[in-house]
Amino acid sequence: MIIIIRIGEFNKLRINNFTSIGAYLDAETSNRSDNILLPRKQLPSDVQIGDYLKVFIYKDSEDRLIATIREPLAKVGDLVCLKASAKTTLGTFMDFGLERGLFLPFSEQKYLIEVGRSYLVYVYLDKSLRLCCTTDVYKYLKTDSPYQKGDMVAGTVYQIRREIGAFVAVDHTYKGLIPRSELYQNLRNGDQIRARVLRVREDGKLDLSIREPAHKQMDIDAETLLQDMKNNLGCLPLTEDAGPKEIEVRYQMSKAAFKRAVGALLKAKKIIKEDGRLKLV
Repeated sequence: MIIIIRIGEFNKLRINNFTSIGAYLDAETSNRSDNILLPRKQLPSDVQIGDYLKVFIYKDSEDRLIATIREPLAKVGDLVCLKASAKTTLGTFMDFGLERGLFLPFSEQKYLIEVGRSYLVYVYLDKSLRLCCTTDVYKYLKTDSPYQKGDMVAGTVYQIRREIGAFVAVDHTYKGLIPRSELYQNLRNGDQIRARVLRVREDGKLDLSIREPAHKQMDIDAETLLQDMKNNLGCLPLTEDAGPKEIEVRYQMSKAAFKRAVGALLKAKKIIKEDGRLKLV
């Protein structure tokens, strides 16, 4: 019987023999040279020849199959957030819980990767059957989420296009988007967010917002303006005639949200309008 070793996954293999460097696991190909090394430091203390072990199989730095009993953070076919641990001339290594990092080739980096930050990647085998990953995750995401309008969800930002918005992998599984009209924070690729479902599109994709519903957000925005006034001698630096871009850059809110917050503060008599300026009472 021929068993095909599943690289990048767990396999249940029998111990064939021991050596000074570890145990060789039987690949059951009838060819002893195909057997896979489980290094001595990975060996449980009480195992014997003939015992079966559950091991994860991948390739080492010399392109040889190697086994480990350690649990990696990802396997082939997974979408997962991993931290960039080191850069080389060919790409970046991502920490996925094993001694050898998971390789992210430069050709699979759709944006700048910073060592120390985590990013959403898809794990695959390259043509040489080596474990690799890519940040090009859109095609691996689904559109059949169970979420409805108003639900709160968790996700990871995996692409930002200012003219469209921020693309989010909800639960690392479903396609989501924070539309340009809702994008008032300086998000970066890899950011973990909590968001509210604005709508479920006909194609199943989710439109999201990281702002509260309007009636709640107005109070938050009003407090932001009050704090800014306190930091500026009791006067709001911007007037109601300020442009949308000015407001967005300073307060991360739309002009409509800015005017709602100003209106609420005027109505509550916390601020006044004097000589065209908005001032604390």
